[in-house]
Amino acid sequence: MKIIRLIILSFLMLSCSELIDRPKNLLPKKQMSELIAEFAQTDQLNNYVPGTNMDNATRYILKQHKIKAADFTESYKYYLASGELDKILSNAQEIILNKDPKAAEFIQKKNKENINVQTVER
Repeated sequence: MKIIRLIILSFLMLSCSELIDRPKNLLPKKQMSELIAEFAQTDQLNNYVPGTNMDNATRYILKQHKIKAADFTESYKYYLASGELDKILSNAQEIILNKDPKAAEFIQKKNKENINVQTVER
């Protein structure tokens, strides 16, 4: 009886190798980085144009890339659970810095002004 329990337990442990199942329409990491970079840039627009409808802006970006919101959300959850989201976010940050090299100077300036705020290295 103990052997049967051990065998069943072994099968259960081997079958649950990932925390979350891979989504059917998983977006590639590069595309996720590009989308997150665009979302971040659009979010900054709200600082210059208060009252911007961010929901509409997000829908527009997803529609422009022909991606369903559910697919993005499921991919985001998967990469978060798998521990790959940090690399995706780092790539998104690189995309933003490549589009606007002055952004790196601005970030460094703001970090120096906000001495009490901890910075997160990516």
